[in-house]
Amino acid sequence: MKLKGKTAIVTGGGTGIGAATAKRLAAEGANVVINFFSSAGPADDVAEACRALGGQAITVKGDVSDDADCQAIAKAAVDAFGGVDLLVNNAGTTVFVEHSNLDGLQMEDFQKLYATNVVGAFQMTRAVVPHMQKAGAGRIVNTSSIAGLMGSGSSVAYAASKGALNTMTLSLARAFAPTITVNAVCPGLVDSEWMRDFEAGQIERITGDYEDMVPLGRVCAPEDIADPIMYLLTTSAPVTGELLSVDSGVRLGPVGGLSKK
Repeated sequence: MKLKGKTAIVTGGGTGIGAATAKRLAAEGANVVINFFSSAGPADDVAEACRALGGQAITVKGDVSDDADCQAIAKAAVDAFGGVDLLVNNAGTTVFVEHSNLDGLQMEDFQKLYATNVVGAFQMTRAVVPHMQKAGAGRIVNTSSIAGLMGSGSSVAYAASKGALNTMTLSLARAFAPTITVNAVCPGLVDSEWMRDFEAGQIERITGDYEDMVPLGRVCAPEDIADPIMYLLTTSAPVTGELLSVDSGVRLGPVGGLSKK
């Protein structure tokens, strides 16, 4: 097991990409701290699955946009397992507004998305870096989005927040090398809980349009994104400051924003 004895925090770990990543970490022997914001049940289910796979796991409630919660999440990991070796900044949020609808977004939308998608990742990083530096090594992976590279996705505010997360990934990778690597994975459309915000007919339209548009012809599953996250957490290759797209090739062609029409 590659990660036996290592401790990983996964924010937003109760569902989707976070849940898939937590299970992969456990299967490699890691101690997993599964952060959730509102729903304890799914996080508890993921923790149980992690234990069945051979890892130790705990759940910790916390809002990553709150710095005190971030410090508490890191402390819970240290108290339970003695340190923090790996961090997956996966917690995220969005609003669905057509990109051309400028009146559909308000300042509060930007502030809410930035608070979680950017500031939350920064605060969690700040909370764990001292523990990684004490151990002499650490790895951080941010779950970003192809939206941050292409100006696409669920809204202008979402794309802008992920663009900021990408830039922050580069800044932090430079700041903490060579002790800590900092990378990001940029998924395309993922069949996750966010898709449940749409009605059945809308989901079929969106996924169908995406499948028709992308060269590889399919929407990503959460497990497809967990794969490259695990690579960045475990590789011995000298990789830092990487923005790794996992999108069925959507960046190779034109793409617009998703709407709920």
